[in-house]
Formats: sequence, C-alpha cells, structure tokens
Amino acid sequence: MDAVAAVSGAHAQILSAAELSVGLRTSSTTRADVWEALWTERVLVKTFGPRGTAHLLPARDLPMWTGALSAVPGRNPMPDGVRLTPEQTDEVVAAIDGALADAELTVDELTEAVVAATGSWAGDLVMPAFQGRWPRWRQAVGTAAHRGALCFGPNRGRKVTYTSPRRWLPGFRPMPSETAVAELARRYLRGYGPATPAHFARWLAAPERWAEQAFGALDLREVDVEGEVSWVLAGDEDFDHEPGGVRLLPYFDAYAVGCHPRERVFPGRAAERALARGQAGNFPVLLVGGTAAGVWHQRRSGRKVDIAVEPLGRLTAAHRSALDEQVERIGAFLEARPRLTIGAVSAGPHA
Repeated sequence: MDAVAAVSGAHAQILSAAELSVGLRTSSTTRADVWEALWTERVLVKTFGPRGTAHLLPARDLPMWTGALSAVPGRNPMPDGVRLTPEQTDEVVAAIDGALADAELTVDELTEAVVAATGSWAGDLVMPAFQGRWPRWRQAVGTAAHRGALCFGPNRGRKVTYTSPRRWLPGFRPMPSETAVAELARRYLRGYGPATPAHFARWLAAPERWAEQAFGALDLREVDVEGEVSWVLAGDEDFDHEPGGVRLLPYFDAYAVGCHPRERVFPGRAAERALARGQAGNFPVLLVGGTAAGVWHQRRSGRKVDIAVEPLGRLTAAHRSALDEQVERIGAFLEARPRLTIGAVSAGPHA
C-alpha cells in the first residue's frame, strides 16, 4: 500500500497500532481493509524491518528491504557460549528457509524443524527471554527475515506463526545489496528528510560510518535546518518548513519514532511526558503543527471506543475542531462510535 511505502514501513510491535498508523494516512481505509491487505491479498507483509523490530512493509518492496537490511553491519549481543557462530547462523537460516518453504509453523514447530536439520545445539535453552530461556537458534530469526527466509504468518489462535515470504511473492529474491541500500536511503530521505547520516543510522540501528557511506552514494543537497547542516535529495530542496494540523499518532508511529532531532519533535514538557527514557513510540502522541503536544489513549468496548487526550497546552478552537475530526477518523477506521474526553491520561508507557 502506498501509505506504508511512503513512511518506509509501519512499526508493528503492536499490530493494532500499525493498522491505525496506516488508516490515519488514508481517507477511507478501515481496520478490516488493512487485515485483508495483509492476510488475504498479501500486498502487505509483516516481518522484521528497521532496528530488527516487527514492521508492516509493502510486499512489492520486500526485495529492496531484504537486500538492504541483510547488508547492514550487525553485532550479536549474546555472550560467549550462547552466541551463534557465523557458520551456525548460516545453518539455522538454511534450515528455516527449508522448513517454511510451504508451511506456516509456530515457534515450537519451527524449533523441532531447525533442530532436526542442524543438531541438538540449536535447541539448547540458553537465550535469556522474559522469565525463561529460549532455544539458541532463535537469535537468528531477525537474520533469517533480513535474508528473505522468514516472515510472519497469520496467528494460529493466540500463537504466532512464521512462513516464507515466497508465498507472498512467487519468484521473490533479495535485491543486490548496493542497489538496495541506495534505494532505501533515498526513500528514507524522501520521507524523513532533511536528515543527517546520524539520523539515518539511528533509524536503521546501523553504524554511523556505514550510514555516511550510504548517503555518499546519493545525489544530495546540503540544507540548513535551524543552524544544523542536513541533507535532502537533489530536487527536494523546496520542502514545507511549517507542518500544520492536528494528528493523533498511535504507539510506535513512524513519525514519532523516525523524525529527528528529538528535541524539535518533542520540545519542552513533551520530552518528559511523551518519551520513555528518551525513547519515542512508547506513548501515543497528540501532534500539533508537527510537534508533540500531548498524549492520548483509547479503550475499545464493543462497538464504542473511548478516546482520552491529555494536551500539554491550550488547544485553540481550530485545534479542537481538527482534533474532533481525528477522533471521528479513528472511529471510522475501527468501525466503532468514538467518544472524546479531554483530561489526564493515566496509562503508562508501553514496553
């Protein structure tokens, strides 16, 4: 879908929030439409995207994403004795690729298949995970996704499943890395520029030197953003300096997570109220004129949805009218009757 491509993926750590991120960037899409696009039409795919986090991506762009993400230098944070060797990682990815070629498997089923194909070492319960331990092979899940061997399948009841992206895109293969990285950098700058290599590196969880090289391969123009040297694509120098409007952004929305510098997007009190230890996305954000101006929360009950908004300053009559429109849009997307209240939001940050 074009809206998902324009923001270079919708963060899907909370799938319902990702769906709303898509819906708020369209005029008439409903949650059912996004669900259909993902699981029936398969024009969207849920997989591990930037920063190794779950994202909704356009299926048509998956060759670019896998080509680029598999080229990002990474560091395995697991300690000695737990960490997979490069050779073991290759074995696990090959086993995942074979097991998911024509199947949708739960984690337990995929564990059995990987251990059968590689050896008992892959199933050793050595990875710290919440209050237990995961099998060793699971540290390669993100790598498998970035190499194009794995994506999410539809849930089986309450259980997550994985499958092969080739079932979404017959004949799928990752794009050559150099071409893919350049294209991803272009799309990032088109959606989030003006930006610096440091911003791109943070968005992608990549080394800054690598990001500098990616920018260096593009035809860019230097611009001044309030005294900071930033970059845009050649031909994109005329951008809107004064974003307007009122928006309600859900958890982990691409704008809140991807836009930098943080202090301009979350000025003053917003840095304290709408960030969690400096991290964006953990709170749904009220956006006014392109900057965070409050937080909000929704609670669904049957055919009704209660929306509470906590502004950090005074809302003008125009702001309030625009906020009402956003609330109505959320209701239409969820196919529910919305009710707005203005006041303190008691919900804490999402992990």
